[in-house]
Amino acid sequence: MIFKASDFVFTPPPRLSWARRVLIVPCAHFPLPYPITTSPEILNTIIEGIRKVSDADILIADGTPSGESIYPAYQALGYNFRNVLMLDVRDSTFLEMENPLAQFFATPTFWVPNLVLRSDFLISVTPFKVCGNSGRFSIANLLSLLPVSKYQRGKQGGWGALYELGIENVLADLYFTLPFDVGIIEAHQKFFYTDEPTKGRMEKCGKIFVGEPYEVDREASQLAGVECEHLNLIDQGRSQLED
Repeated sequence: MIFKASDFVFTPPPRLSWARRVLIVPCAHFPLPYPITTSPEILNTIIEGIRKVSDADILIADGTPSGESIYPAYQALGYNFRNVLMLDVRDSTFLEMENPLAQFFATPTFWVPNLVLRSDFLISVTPFKVCGNSGRFSIANLLSLLPVSKYQRGKQGGWGALYELGIENVLADLYFTLPFDVGIIEAHQKFFYTDEPTKGRMEKCGKIFVGEPYEVDREASQLAGVECEHLNLIDQGRSQLED
């Protein structure tokens, strides 16, 4: 669903009320404000919505491309929420999960933090970002959950080993291996960039997208006027699972 940003109130799906632990993954890996990162305002709105229907533990977790601590970024972004546990992905225990696709697009497994596996409801929250001719929305936001230590190339950090496999293929595999319940795209503004994810141009939008991650990413890509290859690959993967 698409909401007017100024009127947005998060209404959780009924099944969230059964959860004991809710994990929220923002885009927080740079100490720079929205629209480069997820705003504290929308996170607070989501937390308030959850609290109306559940007393579940709420976790917020992300990681940095450099592999350094995420906590200075949390502080710079003003992430200070009552009764919410703030976590750094790099401090997790990582487990190797199998890709459910028999004919995978890039990799048969991913190293995944155990905090994902131990949570009952998963939410990805990201700004509306377009890199070149492809969207970087709620599914792409999950890349920062993966350990830099296992996927970097050289000493530069990041997920270079996955980019070598073709990042669009990787994102499609990640969607099936790490299924999230809800994707939220914060589109007060659209942010367009090329090689440098912290520098680009902005356009006003005034919308919030909420729903199943593939569905909201498809709607956002149509609004942006871009063709996301990983979404087309997900269509193929869905057909494969149905067969």
